[in-house]
Amino acid sequence: MSSDFLPPQIDSINERAMSNDETFTKPEPPMRSDSSSGSSDEDRDVNAPVPVRPKFHSRKSSGTIIVPRDSRDSSDSGPVETRFAPNDVRSMSPRRTSRDLEIMGREAREELHRHAKALQESLLMIFHRIEAVKEEHDKLDNNNKFLQKYIGDLMSTSKITSTTRGRK
Repeated sequence: MSSDFLPPQIDSINERAMSNDETFTKPEPPMRSDSSSGSSDEDRDVNAPVPVRPKFHSRKSSGTIIVPRDSRDSSDSGPVETRFAPNDVRSMSPRRTSRDLEIMGREAREELHRHAKALQESLLMIFHRIEAVKEEHDKLDNNNKFLQKYIGDLMSTSKITSTTRGRK
């Protein structure tokens, strides 16, 4: 057994067990009992071998999947037809005919038109509400200006009447 990778305490125990003569064994290092000296676990960690990570094998690049336009095999650039055995699960999945696809497309377009119409109506309602709020704002703004002018006129007439009373 190699003693290079074992902590000294275990190393000395192993040597004692393996040898018949007690005089040739290494003495055990003294165990410290004071708390400031550190623990024996730390002593073992210092002498323990550092684990080495296994190498990561890198894979080679599978190359580009982009096919140039001027490729000679232009017939291969389309979808690939795959043939499955009759008992293969992939061959048992339902296939859609062109009529089924046409019906599904028509239904999707109708649903899209209904959704677009609902969005347009909602947008029109929002626009009308914005216009009503603008009209109300303008009306309140005009009333505010009228009240400011009225209060200003009252203040000026009260100043005039207060100065004429003071002269009498």
